[in-house]
This record gives sequence, structure tokens and C-alpha cells, in this order.
Amino acid sequence: MAGWMWLRIFFGPNLQRIHSSPGQSRPESSARRRGWNYQPLRLEKHTDSVIGWASVLWSLSYYSSPLLLCYLYRKGYICSSKFVPVSQYVGTVLICLLGVVCLRGWGRWKNSEYVQFFSILEETRKNNTPSNKKKLRCFDFDFSFWPVDFSWTEFSNPKLSKAGVSLLKPESRLRGAADGVLQQVRTLPCHVISFLIAHSFGRRMLYPGSVGLLQKAMRPMLQQGQAKLIEEFNGQRNKLVACDGNEIDTMFVDRRADGRPGGSTLVICCEGNAGFYEVGCMNTPLEGGYSVLGWNHPGFGGSTGVPFPQNEANAMDVVIQFAMQKLGFQLNDIIIYAWSIGGFTASWAVMSYPELKAVVLDASFDDLLPLALKVMPASWTPLVHHTVRQYMNLNNAKQLCQYPGPVLLIRRTKDEIITTTGPEDIMSNRGNDLLLKLLQFRYPKVMADEGVRVVREWLGASNTTAEATVYSQYGMDDDWCVTVLQSYRTQHGTAFPWSVGEDMTLECRRRLALFLAGKYMRNFETTHCTPLPFSEFRAPWTL
Repeated sequence: MAGWMWLRIFFGPNLQRIHSSPGQSRPESSARRRGWNYQPLRLEKHTDSVIGWASVLWSLSYYSSPLLLCYLYRKGYICSSKFVPVSQYVGTVLICLLGVVCLRGWGRWKNSEYVQFFSILEETRKNNTPSNKKKLRCFDFDFSFWPVDFSWTEFSNPKLSKAGVSLLKPESRLRGAADGVLQQVRTLPCHVISFLIAHSFGRRMLYPGSVGLLQKAMRPMLQQGQAKLIEEFNGQRNKLVACDGNEIDTMFVDRRADGRPGGSTLVICCEGNAGFYEVGCMNTPLEGGYSVLGWNHPGFGGSTGVPFPQNEANAMDVVIQFAMQKLGFQLNDIIIYAWSIGGFTASWAVMSYPELKAVVLDASFDDLLPLALKVMPASWTPLVHHTVRQYMNLNNAKQLCQYPGPVLLIRRTKDEIITTTGPEDIMSNRGNDLLLKLLQFRYPKVMADEGVRVVREWLGASNTTAEATVYSQYGMDDDWCVTVLQSYRTQHGTAFPWSVGEDMTLECRRRLALFLAGKYMRNFETTHCTPLPFSEFRAPWTL
């Protein structure tokens, strides 16, 4: 039995940190748990370093392989006469690495802490009981070895199939049958190139956090952030399996027993394109005493897969179901909070689950296409348009318009990422377009030509003084606006779009448009990547 365990330890997970059990006594009545980094013996430490460097070299070779293959071909190394010696070199390296792995396994076998951890892991795999899982949560190790906590197969959802949850499809151009076939033949090269772009550098440009080298560089920071969530906030890490088979890495902090007003509300956080829950926007609602559920995009941290829109939506769906089925929250107790590109999964969530309490979108945009066109050559416009619409169609505005509940948009006035010209041009911030499209859908009579002009004038204000100037210019009366909206809701119900403003004077419609813009959007005078303080995070406005 000991011999078999020794062999399994050879290929066991890396152990990074050990957390004390929540039930253990805490020194000096401290509210936080203790934890310490795992200390490998010298043999394991050195062999782990060799394997780590080998992994880095493999990653560098993988990402530079097109250039490397071209260089080797020009030098004449890619030919049959070179195959045998190259195979011998590769075989020798692999045998050496296998020896290093065996030595690392021996070092682990001699370490009592690792043997104890591995015994608990093996026992949990055989018998995944709450008591065994509680013991396993005291260890931070490679997430691929973590037992599954929740799977999409555990709930019945008619919207799900193995192909994934439903997404909004890009609008298709209507053509005749013969013209359609001819057009498909003509555009076949474009389809092939778009596929190659989307699945190579395109996806990595859009989601740099999925690049393995970046994750290796950020690993110490991510481990430190995860230790903080577990030891200071008693966070619980869970593995969810989405309908596409991707494993989703999540962290849940439960505040329901604290007695604070926000504890009974769950905030689900959706990170940016290089964000991880370990160091991302979870900290903002945590400061306010909310219960918080964070998750990593597919391909980020411990999550598997790649972050294409379909995989993102599949992951968001299983996260919401986990919050309902396992954590015990109702949809009307859940707020979706997203930063930057996380607005796609957040808007999909509220579109698919309209009973959700509210959504807060920070530094988000209406549509990916204008931002993609900004960074690509003008001559590539047709190719970029096709690639985005077919493979990366992050159309947040269309999804958000399907949600009938409270919405708050937070615009960074010095945002340098989601502007199409530069941070100094606040009118090129795509958050403006997200607000306008939402208001035009919900209040089309108010947001006629003059309403749009007034809101654009307000959007041009980059600070509170300029906002106040615009307000005073139109003689705002907030009480009158609230009375008008409440009266309309009483007579016609809450379903959007509303025809309020149809019989109003031009001046009244201007005031109502300005009032709605101020309620749906708040300005935050900072850049794109500055963490949002809790003072700027609040529940959206409701009548």
C-alpha cells in the first residue's frame, strides 16, 4: 500500500500553502485564521525548480513556435536527416525530466506535511463527505486535482444542452439562396482567416489573463490574494463543472451569519480580461459586508478551457445555479457586479435570469467591435468585423436591454482602455454608448433627438462641477421627475419600453432625460484599472 502511494505521489499536485482549520483556536482572539507556506525539503525544492524552468521554456517555445519553425526551416534543420539526432536529444531530455520527477516524488515522500495532505486528498477522492472536504480546504494545491463540488448535471435547466446555453446571434444579412451560396464561396478565405485569428492571437489579445506565461508571473500575487480570502474572510474554494466540461474555479465568502444588513445579499463578481478573483473586484463588495461569490474565466487561474463567449456564458450559468442550488440564495437576493469585459457575462446573466436583483457594470462598454477596430489597421476592417461578429461577439448593450431590473453604470472619466480615441476625449468612452442604448430602449419617447442631445451634453461633463452646471442650465426638479415616473408605472406597469414623455413638452422631456441619465450612470474620476472603492459601489436606483 505504501509503495502504491509513493508512486502516486510522484505525479501528485504541488502543495503551496496550509491553512489552519476554522475550528482551531486563534491567537489573541484574532478574527483571522492562521496559515503558512508549505516548506518542501531540499530535494523537492530543487527538483521542483528544474520542472518549473522546463515548464517556462516549453511555454516560450509554444508561443514562439511559428517564428522558431520558420528559422529552423531556413537553416535546413527540418529534414529527414536531422530527425534521428533531434529525436535522440528530445528523448534524452524527457528521460532526465522523468528522473527529476522521481526525485521530487522521493522528496515529497520524506515530508510528513505532504504525506498527510496527500492522504487527505486520496480519502476525499474515495469518499467526498463534508468532513473530508473540510479537511481538504485547509490546503492550497493545484486546482486540477480538486474534487468536483457542483456540476451542471445536478440541476434541470431546459435552456441547457451539451452545446451550451443560448446566446444572442449576430444579425444576418438577407440574400437569395443562389446569392447566399456564391457569397459563402467568395468569403471562404475570410472565414478561414477569421477562425485562425480568433483561435490564435485574437483570443489572447482579448483575454491576456488566459496566457500561461502571465499566470506564472502573477502566481505569487494570486496565491497571496487567495490566502487572504481564506484566512481573513473564511472563504471557501469550490470547483464547478459547466455544461461544456470546463472546470470553473470559484471562491465564496459567506456573511449571512455576521448580522450585517448586506450579508443576506450575494454579489457575484465578473472579472476583467486580465482579472482574477484572487486580486480582482471581490474586495469592493467585501468591504461593504456583502456575501460574495467570485469566479475565474475559463482558462484563468484554476479554471480550464478557453474564454470564448459561449464558454463564458456556460461558466456564468453554472455559477448562478451553484449560488441557488448549493449556497441557498434566491435570484432576487443576488446582485451581479462586473468590471470591464466582465460586463459580457454580467449582461448575459441578467438577460437569462431577469429575476436577478440588480446589475452594476463598472468601466464596461456597449460592443466590442468599435474597440477592436481601434487597435487594428484600417485596411483590416472587414476582416475584424467578421471575426468579432462570428467568434467574439461581446454585444453587452443588446443583452442588457433584455433585462427589466435596476441597472447602475459606472464610468471612469480618465479611462484609457474603452475609449476609441484617448482618455482625454471623454465622449469616446464606450460606456456613453451603453447608457444611450439602454435609455433609448427603455424610454424611447423621452430619448428622442433632443433627449439624446441633452444626455450627450451631460456625458461631456468630466467632473461634478461640470455636471452641476448642466443640471442648473435645465432647471432640474428631481421630485417632479420621480412623480411622473411613478404615476406612469402605476397606470401602465413596469414592462419596458415605456411610452412616458409622449405628451410632454420638449422642455419636460429634456429634464426627464437628464434625470434618468444621472440615475443610471455615475462618474468615477480615475483610470480604467484603479480598484473601485466601496464608497463608489452602491445598489442601483429604483423607483
